[in-house]
Amino acid sequence: MIEAVGLTKRYGDKTAVYNLSFQVRPGAVTGFLGPNGSGKSTTMRMILGLDNPSAGTVTIGGHPYGKLPNAPRQVGALLDAKAVHGGRSARNHLLSLAQLSGIPARRVDEVLGVVGLQEVAKRRSKGFSLGMGQRLGIAAALLGDPQVLLFDEPVNGLDPEGILWVRNLMKALAAEGRTVFVSSHLMSEMALTADHLIVIGRGQLLADMSVTDFISANSADFARVRTPGTEPQQREKLTSALTEAGGHVLPEPDGALRVTGLPLPRISDLAHEADVRLWELSPHRASLEEAYMRMTQGAVDYRSTIDQKAGLMQPLPPGAQPPAQVPGQGQPGWYAPPPPQQGGQPFAPPQPPAPGQAPYGAAPQPYGAPGAVNPYAQPVPPAPAQPSAAPAAPENSAPTKSEDAR
Repeated sequence: MIEAVGLTKRYGDKTAVYNLSFQVRPGAVTGFLGPNGSGKSTTMRMILGLDNPSAGTVTIGGHPYGKLPNAPRQVGALLDAKAVHGGRSARNHLLSLAQLSGIPARRVDEVLGVVGLQEVAKRRSKGFSLGMGQRLGIAAALLGDPQVLLFDEPVNGLDPEGILWVRNLMKALAAEGRTVFVSSHLMSEMALTADHLIVIGRGQLLADMSVTDFISANSADFARVRTPGTEPQQREKLTSALTEAGGHVLPEPDGALRVTGLPLPRISDLAHEADVRLWELSPHRASLEEAYMRMTQGAVDYRSTIDQKAGLMQPLPPGAQPPAQVPGQGQPGWYAPPPPQQGGQPFAPPQPPAPGQAPYGAAPQPYGAPGAVNPYAQPVPPAPAQPSAAPAAPENSAPTKSEDAR
């Protein structure tokens, strides 16, 4: 078990973690959540003895990490997957860690098989992709078969198959009675993996509860109700009935109604009593992401803004008009007009069709039909000019040289 009591860490005049207290119990996957800069990485470094706390204590199994006998056999961690000597192969990297901790060499081959790196075990790690580096880091964490495991962004760079594998691995390790502490920014993955959550913001504890309780405490469930769109009077009748019964009704942009304060069976009964047909009556359960955003919205240090592109806009010359919006632009099925022809008009009027061509805008004729143009035919070059007889001279023209000779 990991236990932090009054944990505080200061860097000069900046307090990264302040008076943080929590417990990470065995037998469950505990998610560690918080915005960027909230102190998650600092907290995990203090757990592993990489940073000394300014105040408070943090212990693993009742002892600080530095006082654990043969700590790598009891605690495994992945904080930085790039903390590997690039000139070593994957196997040699794990073998060096095993020799430092008194772990037999056969365990190296076992964990390589667990993470799926057997075929690249002799390749240098500097040529590994981000996902392969993550797998190697997880293998290093599992090397001593520890009872306590800490992972910082373990699915970073993994493909969907790898993410599913990590999820199942975390659950399997917790099911064996181990303590699993996972930090991640992927709310959808935490919702599927974690059993318990510890949420911090600006270095302070915001929540320490199960995933289900966290979602319930930081979100409002509601019901979506939809009536026939062709009968607006039924929508108004239902709104009045729900409001009189103590419900709170808000219109949705798509025409549905968002109802809070009434359970679904009561909404159905009220609609039946008001003789209103329902096209939809469905519950809405908030996701972990929605609950997390609502909880931490006041603890975010780095907020993005809309890019106005003001510094990239060129001023229009005097007397110029801004370009007009093309009708239909941005709508489905809209395509930009063809570029103007070289030296021609941007939108020249259609010319009369050439012999054998279909009129402009007419449906093309099937290939082989009478009068159809073969789209694959090569253009026929013009026939060479044939010599023709000399044109007759005008009646009053001057005599030619040959006539003078006669």
